[in-house]
Amino acid sequence: MPPSPNRGLWASRVFSICLVLSFSLHGTLASAVPMQNDPNGFEGIAWGATLSETDAFTIVEDAGQSKTYERKAGAPSLGPTTVDSMRFTTVGNKFMRVTVRYRGITNHEQILAYLQSLYGPLDRTPGQIAGGFVKFYSWAGFETDVNLRYETETDRGIIFFESQELRRKITEGNSDTVF
Repeated sequence: MPPSPNRGLWASRVFSICLVLSFSLHGTLASAVPMQNDPNGFEGIAWGATLSETDAFTIVEDAGQSKTYERKAGAPSLGPTTVDSMRFTTVGNKFMRVTVRYRGITNHEQILAYLQSLYGPLDRTPGQIAGGFVKFYSWAGFETDVNLRYETETDRGIIFFESQELRRKITEGNSDTVF
């Protein structure tokens, strides 16, 4: 017997409600701030560019269509802050995402100030950024999304700089149950 269309809708709604409750109990869910000055890439590298193992990058993970690189030179940094790691991901040999990981409240504050200087100030209206174990900050441009997640209990942060177009292309054709 084929699944009922109402059953899928019901499951989707239950999942959405659980997700919202999860964020409200454990973290801050803030809407994305419109990005000022969308860079259409990361630090001068345009989305869709070809990265390869060169003098600048070394491959750290090869998963077929997806490859992950790190810069060879020096400790990774984001603006004035040294970070734990900075990884560049390509899909189909097209540059699509940068993932930055860091630790410490001082680094978090420096990185947050740096990102606001690049992409615009966060909405500090009461209720937009509240207390919680996990804080989320987002900037959305026409080509680029920047999403920062900071866990207050572990003092760890992760930032995703991502091409909207390439992310959409990857998720096209996925069923509604895949995320």
